[in-house]
Formats: sequence, C-alpha cells, structure tokens
Amino acid sequence: MSLPIADYALIGDCHTAALVGTDGSIDWLCLPRFDSASTFGALLGTEEHGRWVVAPADPGATSTRSYLDDTFVLVTRWQTEQGVAEVVDFMPMGAGRAEVVRRVRGVEGTVRLREELAIRFGYADALPWMRQAPEQGGNAVVGVAGPDAVIVRGPALTASNHAHTAEFEVSEGDEIDIVLTWYPSHRNPPGALDVSEQLDDTLAWWREWASAAPVEGEYAEAVRRSLLVLRALTHAETGGIVAAATTSLPEQFGGARNWDYRYTWIRDASLTLSALMIYGYEAEAGHWRRWLLRAIAGDPADIQIMYGLSGERHLPEYELASLPGYQGSSPVRVGNDASTQYQGDIFGELMIALREARRIGVDEDQYSWPLQRSLLGFLEKTWQRPDNGIWEIRGPQQAFTHSRAMIWAAFACGVEAVEHYGLPGDAARWAELRDTIRAEIEEHGYDAERNTFVQHYGGTQVDASLLLLGQIGFVAPDDPRMLGTVAQIEKELLRDGLLMRYRTETGVDGLAGGEHPFLACSFWLVGQYAHSGRLDDARALMSKLVALSNDVGLLSEEYDVEGRRQAGNTPQAFSHLALVRAADAIARASA
Repeated sequence: MSLPIADYALIGDCHTAALVGTDGSIDWLCLPRFDSASTFGALLGTEEHGRWVVAPADPGATSTRSYLDDTFVLVTRWQTEQGVAEVVDFMPMGAGRAEVVRRVRGVEGTVRLREELAIRFGYADALPWMRQAPEQGGNAVVGVAGPDAVIVRGPALTASNHAHTAEFEVSEGDEIDIVLTWYPSHRNPPGALDVSEQLDDTLAWWREWASAAPVEGEYAEAVRRSLLVLRALTHAETGGIVAAATTSLPEQFGGARNWDYRYTWIRDASLTLSALMIYGYEAEAGHWRRWLLRAIAGDPADIQIMYGLSGERHLPEYELASLPGYQGSSPVRVGNDASTQYQGDIFGELMIALREARRIGVDEDQYSWPLQRSLLGFLEKTWQRPDNGIWEIRGPQQAFTHSRAMIWAAFACGVEAVEHYGLPGDAARWAELRDTIRAEIEEHGYDAERNTFVQHYGGTQVDASLLLLGQIGFVAPDDPRMLGTVAQIEKELLRDGLLMRYRTETGVDGLAGGEHPFLACSFWLVGQYAHSGRLDDARALMSKLVALSNDVGLLSEEYDVEGRRQAGNTPQAFSHLALVRAADAIARASA
C-alpha cells in the first residue's frame, strides 16, 4: 500500500518529477515529461505497479530527511544499529536528458543497503524486457518496452520475480552512485555522466534561481520553498506550468473525485506568475507569456481553460485499468475533460497577471497587447454567458458571481492599460462594460437581506472564491458587504478551522461524494483577514496552515482534518502560490 501523501518528497528537473517516500522508494515518476506515462506507478497501486527502492536492508532502520538549502536535492539519513548512511536523490539540471541519481554515502560504521528496481512503463501496462549490459568498469541493466528505454548503472542487479535486486555495503567515506537514464528505445543507451559534476551543477542552478529573490519575514522558509515548488512545476523549455506533479490522488479517500493535474491551467499559471512576480521574477513572466501566446493563438473563441505543457489542446479524459488507484481510490484518470469547459474567470486572472507583468517592467511586444485586446473583444460579446466556474463543476452551468467579478477585472485591466500605459484600445467601451457588470453583480450576486455575496445568481449559498472579490479590488476588504460575506463563509464553510470550497451536498457540482478543506481557500481567508484589519486572526490561521506542510515543506491540494492527513494531488501549485500571496498580505498589513 502507498505511503501517506505527506510522506513523499519531490525531486525534479523542470521537465518532470519523482516522488520519493520516507521508506526510500520512488513510487511515482513519469518520463520524460510530467504528463508522460508512468515508469514507476506504485503511488497509484502497489509495488507490482513499479517502484525503485534504495534503503537499508535492516527493517528497523530509521530515517530523517531534508533538502539541501534552496534546492530539490534530497538527503535521507538512515540510522541502523551498525551505522549511518545517507542517500542523496536528485534529478540533474541542465544535463539535457531525463535522469535520476541516487548517491549512497557511508557516514558512520558499515550499513548494508538493498536496491529493488521494478520498472513498469506505460502506467504499469508494459513489463519491460530487461538485459544485463555490463560496461567497462561498471554494471548496468537496460529495460525496454515500446518507445521507452532506461539504463540503470550501479551495483550489480539480479532478476527476481519481475524485478531486479541488489545488496551492498557502505562504510564511512564510501560513495556508491546509482543512476537511471531514460532514452527513446530506438536509440543506443547514452553514456554515463560525471555524477559529482552533475550534483554540483544542480545545486548551483537551484541556488542561483533562489538567490534572485531574497525572502525575509516571519514565513520566509515556507515562502522560499513554495517559490521553489512553483519553479519545479514549470517546464524549463516550454514555460508551461503544471498544476501538480501527479494524477488521481483522491480528494475523498475511496471516492471518485480523482483528476489528472499534470497540465497547464490558464488560471493556475496566471496566479503562479502573480506570486512569482511579487519577488521580481521577470524572466519567468516573459517565458510564460510566450507560452500563452503560442497556446491561445488564433480565434479567442477557441480559448481553452487548460492546455498540455507545449500548448496541446486535445486532452481527452479516460480511465486506466492498469492502475487500481491510491489506497483503492479509483478510477485513475489520464487527461481532463475540464479542458472542454467554459470558465469565464480565466480572463480576469489572465489579464491581472499580464497587468502585473507590465507593472514590474515586462514590455509588451508586437503580439501580447493585440492578444489582450482580442480577448477583451471576445468578452464584449460573451460576458453574460453562464459558465462552469473556478471549480469546474460538472453540473449545470451557472452565472457564478466570482466569474462575473473576474470578467469585471479583465475590463478594468484593459482600461488601465489604455489610460495609464498609453496602449491603444477602446477604454470608454471597456469602462462602460466594467460598470455594467458591477451593477449586475450588485443586483443579482449580492443578497442584501443577509448582507452577503452569493455563489451564483439566484442562489443562496456562499463560495470561498468570493474571498477574492476584496483582493481584486471589486470591493474593499473592509467593505460591510465583504465583511458580511466573510462572516457567512465562516459560518457555512469552516471545518475545524479550515475552509471548504463550497458545500458539495447542494449538488451544484454534479458529482457524487464530498471532499476535504481546500488549502488555497484557507490561504485566501488569511489574506482577507490581513487586508481587513484582523491581523491576529491572519497570523493564527497562517501558522496553522504552514504547520500542515510535510517535513520538507510540501503541500497537497486538500487536508483531511478528521484523518489528519494531506489529500489530493501533490505538490499542488495552487496551495503554494496561495501561501506566497497570504504571506505577502500579512507582510503588507504588518507594515
């Protein structure tokens, strides 16, 4: 059975990522991209679905782990009765190929370790043909199935029950390197690289990136790690930002709310860029903007809410028979049918991110502003269209208040671009529409009798997304209507101090079952508290949320308060970007 979600740490190369358990097992790895089929899939099944273990042979061994400062180089220190050993796990940056390195170091005494390698390509649907491929001065095995191949160099491995195993010892001062390299099966295996050089280069790459934006303040450690997570989830070449490194980790254990998050949502990517731009990451803003221009080039009517890492449009959702699901939570899904939905709020998040890029000095090019004008032109004709909302409901479309407010924000950004930056555009027309939308929201999206904004027109429920109305400037955070909305959200959506997205039992999302508190929503509440003068409440909730991070600072999508465990896909960009913005809100309020 898979470990608790919080027991996994991430290593990555900004092309893909692996999840390493506290037991020394890599249980999830897709090669060569985040959205490729899995090579190790035990996370969504058992050891039979592929894993790679490097750990002491002594079952009584205990471990602690941490990242080397400001990197994704993971060091796990194992303590046994015979001695101490470390396993250094990382994916090389800049090596130009998909590779995982597991360096074993002897620290004290002598430790016997075991290696178990069970490769299962194609989401555990393809058992590879394995062969020994000894090299001058070393051992290697090659595994091939269909288009995929890997070569694994290190201690001599022997076949055992559709896996390969080895045992070896390290004493103080010893170093043994184990390296897995993926390559297309029609090519010859690539040669070995210098592991020490790769490690030095990888440490330098991450630290140089992190040093570009020194982070200070009371939540500095959590913010630094969150910024690094956002970078790790950004594809180095295309600029696409995945929502998470995994698919189908359950929002409800044993339930069917299991989705594939290894794609680029316009919303998530826009909010990620906004978080990075707080710390001045202009290059990332430019890189993502170029991705955006490529992805949505053409008719604005064809814009999707999400794309593949390179801008792929066709992301059909299907269920896998080869993986049984995380601790029995099925189905396991690949693709995401939400890609076909209409979600009006994405235009607001997109325009806000591009506005913030302008504000920090990212110049408009010959395509970026014409694209924004084109999107606003599309909205002029379609802004009244019902949509699936920020939570991509699979029930009937509604006039969601948050979506309309984000469309209001899109036109507000257009007006600012013309009036403050001198860009060409019909500011008078956009201002008229902005004001019309405001009046409509105040009439149909606000319940004056109860003094609260509502989830959608004609409804009575609240939604955590309403917290963003104060943060985008639609109302002031301390506006009586906003304070009334917060009070209603606290009354209806708080569960043991954490915030639900909305009440699933109303049936608004068209799905069976429920879910757990959504971490990003609780971070939004932190921001609202901070901006409205409730700084002590903001700090108390922020401390509670940061404490939900695992031992290496990672957050998943949701948190099961009854089971005291993380839930949903991990690490979740939405959770980490919301943490960054919440910390910034507290810092601004404190100042």
